[in-house]
Amino acid sequence: MAGPARNLSAAEDAPLLSNRFVYRLTVVIAVLALLTAAISISGHWFGQRIALAGHTDSTEEFLIRIGQDKLKLPANTIRFRDQRRAGITERVDLYLTWPELEGYSAGLRSRFDDVGQSSSLIFLQLSQSTMSRDMSGRLEPIYSKLFEGAPQQAAFGLTLHRLRADSGYGSEIVLTGRVADAPDYVVRCVLPVAGERATSGDCQRDIHIGQDLTILYRFSSALLRDWQHIDAAVRLFVENRLAK
Repeated sequence: MAGPARNLSAAEDAPLLSNRFVYRLTVVIAVLALLTAAISISGHWFGQRIALAGHTDSTEEFLIRIGQDKLKLPANTIRFRDQRRAGITERVDLYLTWPELEGYSAGLRSRFDDVGQSSSLIFLQLSQSTMSRDMSGRLEPIYSKLFEGAPQQAAFGLTLHRLRADSGYGSEIVLTGRVADAPDYVVRCVLPVAGERATSGDCQRDIHIGQDLTILYRFSSALLRDWQHIDAAVRLFVENRLAK
């Protein structure tokens, strides 16, 4: 009888959970905690990436060389992620709010993400000049030879010129404006028809700046009322970021 009694006593004195089980349970709990933390961190990171949708609010400046010109450009003004790096490139694309001429930020997020507000953006493409004349310089030798019909007085001090059907410019028209002590302002636009809204980049103009740089900028025809201010502001924005 002593043997069974001892066995019963030993069974009663044994712990309900073995040390090995407790160790394994602790390891499992620790692993689950780490996984939960990793999922939380990665989810937050991916959430931020999705929310930014290719934008960045970083103001880090990149020294970029295009042809003979060097520019210091903030990251949040550079439109495409793969262009946000220092070095030599053929072109860089920018986007800026109007009239602030600021890049992407949390406070301006809706202006960049909401299609309905995209007409308040100006899109710039900086590249090495491939033509000796900018758009104003091409007015007389090129565009004027393609005009059809009499010029028409347009709004905001501009004159509208229609282009021949065989000009290769499709439905674009040319608008010109007088500028004191400077060549005439020239911009090409695809104006919306009655009942349609202007798009975010249905007008475009190019200007020369720096040593050998062309700025092609696009904006909404809804902003044509500010054509003089936009032209001066775009020029000044780039001039201020040219590096010695």
